[in-house]
Amino acid sequence: MIIIENEQDQIEVTESLLESIKGAILFTLKDQSVEEEAEISMLLVDNDTIKEMNREYRNMDKETDVLSFPMISYEEGKVFGDIYLNYKFGPEFYDGEALLLGDVVLSMEKANEQALEFGHSIKREACYLTIHSILHLLGYDHMTDKDKQRMREAEERILQALDISRE
Repeated sequence: MIIIENEQDQIEVTESLLESIKGAILFTLKDQSVEEEAEISMLLVDNDTIKEMNREYRNMDKETDVLSFPMISYEEGKVFGDIYLNYKFGPEFYDGEALLLGDVVLSMEKANEQALEFGHSIKREACYLTIHSILHLLGYDHMTDKDKQRMREAEERILQALDISRE
């Protein structure tokens, strides 16, 4: 179950854009071998809101593009497919039948700024940030060069499969 709530009014979020974001989430889960029903909550916010959240949760007093709050723990260097294929999670990891993977907070205002900066569409930027964030929920990180390369390869593979290019 994918829950997306638009809590900002800075950037127009069309039904088409919401469907693209949802499609990016679902394809990323499939690509990463998440075979059971999963629940992800996504909140679309403005720069002021994400700055407050970044300060509160990461002690960083600045805007960012996306925040990820995974519900599952991972060993360093391991991702969902490395650890949790055919794994039996306890009931605390479920909401009904859906495996709780985590929450995503995306600044649509920052996504729009970055789309303009990089010369591509808001759809491409929002989908890229969504994929990036879902990979974080699944254990990916970019703290070491090896982890960063693994994450970038997954991002690019998914973007290409979804035919989301730098329009």
